[in-house]
Amino acid sequence: MMDFNMTSGDASTPGDTHSGFVAIVGKPNVGKSTLMNAFLGTKVAPTSPRPQTTRRGVRGIHTTDTHQIVFVDTPGVHKPKDALGKYMNHEVHAALADVDAIIWVVDLRHPPTDEDGLVAHQIRDLPKPLFLVGNKTDIAKYPDEAMKLYRAQLEGRAAETQELMLSAQNDPNAVALLRQQVLDILPEGPFFYPRGGASDQTREMWAAEIIREEAMKKLRDELPYAVATRVNRWTEREDGLQRIEGEIVVEKSAHKGMVIGAGGKQLKEIGQAARKQLEVFLSRKVYLGLEVIVIPGWREDTEALRELGYE
Repeated sequence: MMDFNMTSGDASTPGDTHSGFVAIVGKPNVGKSTLMNAFLGTKVAPTSPRPQTTRRGVRGIHTTDTHQIVFVDTPGVHKPKDALGKYMNHEVHAALADVDAIIWVVDLRHPPTDEDGLVAHQIRDLPKPLFLVGNKTDIAKYPDEAMKLYRAQLEGRAAETQELMLSAQNDPNAVALLRQQVLDILPEGPFFYPRGGASDQTREMWAAEIIREEAMKKLRDELPYAVATRVNRWTEREDGLQRIEGEIVVEKSAHKGMVIGAGGKQLKEIGQAARKQLEVFLSRKVYLGLEVIVIPGWREDTEALRELGYE
C-alpha cells in the first residue's frame, strides 16, 4: 500500500548521508513519467499515450540506507497556448532552478524537434550534472543515429554530461543502472523525507491524477486537455473500504455530455478503470463516485487554476 503520510524536513539519522533533487525534463510524451515510476518501482505519476499528461511537478522519492533521491517529474516543455500551458512551463523552470542534477529524456524513434530544442536551450548552460537519456530503444529503428543528433543539441556545454540509452518501460536493468549513476553523484546532506515513502503527494492529489489519466485515455481529440480532476472527499470504513468522491471538470456544457456518454457509459468506464488502478496500489477495495461539473474556460482562469491545484 502506498504511503501518503509524509512531511518534508530533515528525516535522516545522523551519519554519512547523501541526498538531492533531480529534475526529469523533456518535451511531451517522451516517457518521463514512465521512467520515474520505473525508478521507484511503483506508480506515483500519471502516464498515457497522449502528450502533456503531466501538468504539475510530481516528486518521487527513492531512499537507500545512506542515499535519497527526490525525482521531480516535470510537464513536457512546449509552446503554451493558454494559462494552463504557461503554468506547466513555469513548473519546468522552477524545477530546474533548484535541483542537484538533471535527466533529459528524449525519444529515440525520432530526430530532435523544435520542442527538444527548447529543452536543450534551457539546460545547455546550467552548471549541474546532466544525464542525456535516450528512451524507447526497443522500438527505435536508428537509436544510435538519433542519439548523435540529440547530443549535438548540447554542443558547447561545459558541465558534466553522461549518456544512456534504454527503454523505461521494458529495460529494468538499464533503469537500475541509471538510478545508481544518479545516486553516485548526490551531494552529502540530510534526507528531505522520511524513509519508506514514494511520493510527497497527498492521497487525494494522487487519486485525482489516476482519474484524469483514465479520462485522457478514454476521451478523444482535444477534449482531454480541457479536463481536470479533483478529489473532494476520502473516507475509510471500518471494514477497510476506501470511499473516494471526485469531480471531473470540463470547460463547456457540451463537454459534460461527452464525458458522461450515452446512458452514462463513458463516465462509468472511466470510473471503473480508475477504481481498478486505485485498488491495485492501495491494496484495498474502493468505492469511487464521480461527478462531472462545468467551470467555463478554466484553463484561462487563474482563480480556477488555483482552485484546481495549478498554482
